[in-house]
Amino acid sequence: MKNFIKSIRLTLVFCLFFSVLYILILWIFAQFAGPNSGNAEVATLDGKIVGAANVGQVFTEDIYFWGRPSCAGDGYDASSSAGSNKGPTNEEYLAEVETRIDTFLVHHPYLERKDVPAEMVTASGSGLDPDITPESAYVQVKRVAAARNMDETTVKEIVDQTIEKPFLGLFGTEKVNVLKLNINLENYENK
Repeated sequence: MKNFIKSIRLTLVFCLFFSVLYILILWIFAQFAGPNSGNAEVATLDGKIVGAANVGQVFTEDIYFWGRPSCAGDGYDASSSAGSNKGPTNEEYLAEVETRIDTFLVHHPYLERKDVPAEMVTASGSGLDPDITPESAYVQVKRVAAARNMDETTVKEIVDQTIEKPFLGLFGTEKVNVLKLNINLENYENK
């Protein structure tokens, strides 16, 4: 009976530690060491919050840069985040990618099929990816510039200014946050 009471006490101590203290310790650590004090980074336009910078957004109009396709629910739904679990030999998946390529080419008639970036027609593992490569942004410059009646060089410069470099110059790759890029475009036009 003595060991039984000890095990109950030990269980209660661990429950308290892991359900309260551990989470509190992580929260305190995030306040000091985490980016943005452990809170989500939000993107604003004209003083209004327009989205979370670390979750992709749906952009379909030609005046905006597009992000990667999402297979998370109706698009970038965090509660439905997951991969499609369809392999590169799955016929349904291949048909979906072909449809995306055809749609991309309709809006980018200056590209050939081989020039369509793979990431622009395939979803990321989570379906929430907010970033694209600079190359994927550059292939969209002509479309966005034409839709906004802007000079292509100016739009390319905005892309160049939005490129995020690898962490410490070593970890990761160059990337462009699509929401931030579109906000930068809006801010440029509103000058």
